[in-house]
Amino acid sequence: MQNNLKISFIGGGNMAAALIGGLAGKLTAAANIHVVDINADSLAKLQQQFRVRTSSEIDATLAASDVIVLAVKPQQMKGVVAQLVPHITGQLVLSIAAGIRAVDLSRWLKGHNAIVRTMPNTPALIGKGITGMVATEGVSVEQRAAADAIMRAVGETVWLDDEKLIDPVTAVSGSGPAYVFYFIEAMQQAAQEMGLTEEQGNALAISTFVGAAHLAEQSADPVGVLRERVTSKGGTTYAALTSMEASGVKQSIINAMKAAAARGQALGEEFGQD
Repeated sequence: MQNNLKISFIGGGNMAAALIGGLAGKLTAAANIHVVDINADSLAKLQQQFRVRTSSEIDATLAASDVIVLAVKPQQMKGVVAQLVPHITGQLVLSIAAGIRAVDLSRWLKGHNAIVRTMPNTPALIGKGITGMVATEGVSVEQRAAADAIMRAVGETVWLDDEKLIDPVTAVSGSGPAYVFYFIEAMQQAAQEMGLTEEQGNALAISTFVGAAHLAEQSADPVGVLRERVTSKGGTTYAALTSMEASGVKQSIINAMKAAAARGQALGEEFGQD
């Protein structure tokens, strides 16, 4: 455990709470974690649950931090960052906010260039997330390792060489859980329309997704091969997949993900305006 790593969170919402839960007493001591949030109830809950230090406002305490985690909504980021400027020295700034580009954070922080931008996803709330990460040139080897350790507290990490790839990551994994939920919803609805109860349909659909995902994760074969193994020509699975292909399901998913990536890029430009 890196007991001496001092981490400050700006924002104490759900994702911050998930990270704190994976860090406190593991990567670093709870006393080394400082949380700033205007919501007194959120702070009280975090303090009681994890024994972290809390504050309702940004102050000089942050100057002693090794890492500052930006966990506020994108719309609030510029105003929050402006308050950080007097307290920024050589700390690593780690952003988990969607749509906020590192180049804009650096500009708002008066040229500070030790920034890691990340794109986590909601399964991080149960320690099963995956996070895309990209570092600016000013991030040291030690800071990169610290950023990786922080995000691994809630799942896996994937490092990128180009920040532009954060938008495709957003489309695949950031927004991805919603696609899975959408597909499960369709399976649940079909189950009920075919005569199964709501409880039966829910159990069958969710367990099928969980089991298939674990199989794909553990198998040495590509998912296409796994699909072919359960698709006998003329059989039930073949009938289902043929219907999906005829309806353009695969291409619709691809188009949807490209739309998500394009929206991510547009949001970056929108949020990055002065």
